[in-house]
Amino acid sequence: MKSFPSIFISHGMPIMAILPSPTHNFLKKLGKKLGTPKAIVCVSAHWETVAPMFSGADFPQTIHDFYGFPRQLYEISYPAPGNPLLAKEITEAFSQNGISSKIDFDKGFDHGVWVPLSLMYPEAEIPVIQLSIQGDLGPDHHFLMGNALARFRDEGVLIMGSGGATHNLEDMHGRKMNDEPVQYAINFDSWLENNLLNGDAPSLLNYKKQGLDAEKNHPYPSEHFLPLFVPLGAVGEGKKAELLHKEFIYGVLSLAAYIWH
Repeated sequence: MKSFPSIFISHGMPIMAILPSPTHNFLKKLGKKLGTPKAIVCVSAHWETVAPMFSGADFPQTIHDFYGFPRQLYEISYPAPGNPLLAKEITEAFSQNGISSKIDFDKGFDHGVWVPLSLMYPEAEIPVIQLSIQGDLGPDHHFLMGNALARFRDEGVLIMGSGGATHNLEDMHGRKMNDEPVQYAINFDSWLENNLLNGDAPSLLNYKKQGLDAEKNHPYPSEHFLPLFVPLGAVGEGKKAELLHKEFIYGVLSLAAYIWH
């Protein structure tokens, strides 16, 4: 079986699920472009734990982990099944790679998971496992988690990072959705694209020192950038990404998306 692609998407705001926009429309077409995986392992920026955790419920709940949005958004349910057996297999693979991890049998899907997946695979029939991030452990740790997931690509599993190519929420305040992108966001977004398309994993792993305006775009703990390193690690060093989508909103949020075949 040919390895299933791995992807990184910028999930933007929760309203993306219902508000037509270039990124909304892109995500609606992405599932058909990718095809149907056996299962999805989604690393979300919105679940941070001390050590790696996997969701292991048979039918995870839909978590509306935000406030101040239209009622319609809170009425959305994404009833995709989980896959406890696959979650157990993955924890064993992590252990074989020297990474200790656990399964949370009560964890539901936060909006970093269900917002993009409700557009990509609206039928909600594909089993989904959510993987947490560790903000204090940095890019190398998340890259190694991706290494441990690599073999599951050969079994038809989609490895998906859900975060943001740039993500300075504090600087978003007072800006409008269609504002022109600010220079520091353009700088980092362009640096990121160049290194991903050239397959330069070492530079990406050292983004805090090498990335243009890195700290400005991803203030500590960089929770929206760390999910990128899991699909990157799942394909390994030297593998070139393909740019799937570009859009800026609020002047500071890049909604870029990438795929590794």
